[in-house]
Amino acid sequence: GGGGGGCVGVRVPVRGLAAASALRVPTLAGCSALPSLPSMSWFSSSATDANASATTVTTALPADFDCPSVQVRTGAATLTSSANPAEPTALNLRYQVTIGTTARECRMGPNNTLSIKVGMQGRVILGPEGTGTTSIEVPLRFAVVRETIDSQMITTKLDRVPVTVPPNDGNVLFTHVTEGLDFPMPKGANLDSYIIYIGFDPASVQAIEKKPKPRQKPAPKNRQS
Repeated sequence: GGGGGGCVGVRVPVRGLAAASALRVPTLAGCSALPSLPSMSWFSSSATDANASATTVTTALPADFDCPSVQVRTGAATLTSSANPAEPTALNLRYQVTIGTTARECRMGPNNTLSIKVGMQGRVILGPEGTGTTSIEVPLRFAVVRETIDSQMITTKLDRVPVTVPPNDGNVLFTHVTEGLDFPMPKGANLDSYIIYIGFDPASVQAIEKKPKPRQKPAPKNRQS
């Protein structure tokens, strides 16, 4: 199951979540915050894991603490690949990837640092032109944003998630958990305006891959006296 189904088919160019303007897009119906799974189902699969993770907590969270909610960014809930990018149709679709259920977990670390772990479940569906596909790299952007009158980027992270597609299986579920969304605990009730965004970000990957590599200086010639 999972929410986000109302976003299927939405295709808006993704410029990366670093731009605040990209994050001020109003949330469309069907693209609002997805139901979050209980954190235990994602992050503490066994009592051993739970005990091990508990030892890393150095500061207790406030009694009335509420971990920021997760939202799928409008226009970034679906990733598609077409055999003919200039004129994509259902017949030349290679694959479509969608975001389903999400979960998050907040913990306090040293020096009053808040650490957030985010999990997601996605689905890969192969199209008519996807025959023979064995793996897909899914670019996932995670961002913590303070949404007030203006949007303020707090921290962001791009994960390139490899998904294996078994033979004769055109409908594959996958899960991914990211860590490293750390930032200083805000004062007072400021955390109430924080939102965790998740979405596909192929444009950032393309920008990284197209970035020219620095030229290597030629080695100096040894002069013989």
